[in-house]
Amino acid sequence: MTQETWTAVDNYINGLFVPADDALDAALKASSEAGLPNIQVAPNQGKLISILAQSIGAKSILEIGTLGGYSTIWLARALPADGKLISLEIDPKHAEVARANVARAGLASKVDIRLGKGIDSLPKIAAEGHAFDFVFIDADKPSNADYFEWALKLTHKGSLIITDNVVRGGGVADPNSSDDNVKGVHRFNKRIAPETRVITTEVQTVGGKGYDGFAISLVVG
Repeated sequence: MTQETWTAVDNYINGLFVPADDALDAALKASSEAGLPNIQVAPNQGKLISILAQSIGAKSILEIGTLGGYSTIWLARALPADGKLISLEIDPKHAEVARANVARAGLASKVDIRLGKGIDSLPKIAAEGHAFDFVFIDADKPSNADYFEWALKLTHKGSLIITDNVVRGGGVADPNSSDDNVKGVHRFNKRIAPETRVITTEVQTVGGKGYDGFAISLVVG
């Protein structure tokens, strides 16, 4: 199997289940024109996290890593009318593009994009007394274990925590990898594997974005 095949299958799936969407298409176009990296979730993956959030009736969502707001739009659309989403972004340019994309999608009233290092913003969010039903971690991989620690503090029994990019093109299987992102995933995996407050598994994925995967953790205690 090749990248060409994976992309063709993604295009087939998206053609069936993820029809053209003005707000999402505009978000991708604006992000590209602003020079943001093309590392947002694929359309079918965006729909997946939206379905997962809806499946648990999420009313409060935390996103760690906004980029251009593409996944933010998917998640915010999963919320009920009174739902809220807080998204954390370290890059001012990314945050600016994301805010415009979210506003164009008509979701500004539901979304609070906060600028700053995630590891600095999370204690402030905790101090505000937030409890989230759904957390999506998609930021710098070396900090994944730290983000997960905060996610545990900020969720409750029944919450879902999704952590993206945990396979790294298969690099995660190399225990001697010198790649900082892979080492970050190793640290993350060692932290969550024995954690009794969650039930976790990881799934490999292939598609238009290449070969990677995600972790899904159900908070049980």
